[in-house]
Amino acid sequence: MRDNEAMSAADNLDELIDRLERAAAQLRSGELSADAAATLVEDCAALAGEASAELEHRARVGAEEPAPAQDTLL
Repeated sequence: MRDNEAMSAADNLDELIDRLERAAAQLRSGELSADAAATLVEDCAALAGEASAELEHRARVGAEEPAPAQDTLL
């Protein structure tokens, strides 16, 4: 993964985490109606799915790249 792509992916994952944390805080507050809480839980499930996909993508890309300081033998 190139540096720009890595930064973008990190920013994306950080944003997803922030959104999940904000949603969790709203749910814990107890200030939401039952319908609003249910909708927020559904949104959290979608966000968690996005985060999972991002992590899987990173794992695949990381497996394709050689480890740092691992030169190929000639």
